[in-house]
Amino acid sequence: MDLPVYNTLILSDLHLGAETSHAREATRVLKENRFQRLILLGDIFADLNFARLTKDHWKFLGYIRKLSNPKRNIEVVWVEGNHDHGLTNIMSHLVGVRVYQHYAWQFNGLRHIAIHGHQFDGFQVSNVRLSTLGTSLYLQLQKLDFKSKPIVRLIDRLNTHWLRLSSKVSAGALHYARQRDADRIFCGHTHQAVHVEQDGIHYYNSGGWVDSRLTYLTVDEEGVQIHEFDEHEFNQHEYTERTDDRDSSQERSEVDSESADFADEAGLLEDVEYESVGR
Repeated sequence: MDLPVYNTLILSDLHLGAETSHAREATRVLKENRFQRLILLGDIFADLNFARLTKDHWKFLGYIRKLSNPKRNIEVVWVEGNHDHGLTNIMSHLVGVRVYQHYAWQFNGLRHIAIHGHQFDGFQVSNVRLSTLGTSLYLQLQKLDFKSKPIVRLIDRLNTHWLRLSSKVSAGALHYARQRDADRIFCGHTHQAVHVEQDGIHYYNSGGWVDSRLTYLTVDEEGVQIHEFDEHEFNQHEYTERTDDRDSSQERSEVDSESADFADEAGLLEDVEYESVGR
């Protein structure tokens, strides 16, 4: 049975480089769905340290590079988040996607806006250095934590609730959308998938991929849906690759060497100059 073709699939806060990142599951979601546009809505990376990336993290990036091939006819958009600030400029060259700080598109007669959401987090905006230090400490705690990462997950939840990020970001996003005559606005940043409607404007948060609830959004003729990744549901049937996903012997060898290719390219990062990010 053919899968539905979504106008847009939105995924954010994967935090590649973090030990709690569910990159393997995120890659499965991209392979299991059909879409005309993919929006990576910020914080795809945890920080700028490529040494933290695992095999599954490189595979996710390799699949993004595959999707960005013009022959696929899929628009891949990367919206910059606070964690991957700066690194997205370089990754746009390596995986072939364009980077935005704010992305807007029209669909089904409605104006849509995608922005990561840290812009509406007053603490993040006012304490960039402190936030960076906190990120470093957070990543170090992941190495010391137990297998199920209870300490890290608790800190993440406390951080979200203490700063009341969800309500702050939703209020700021709705105001931002209203100023720009948008009907729908999409954010990440809070790691909490929610939908809020105010005066006819709809705010959606895509959630995150570092906790127990893994979520993403889809946009189609029926509207916007919040999806939750279900490991058991995915395991109930063996994934059969679609014809356009099947690798020839040459493509399989490319996939096998993907990590090495990216590692070589990453080794050149110090020679690459940052470019300004298009708005």
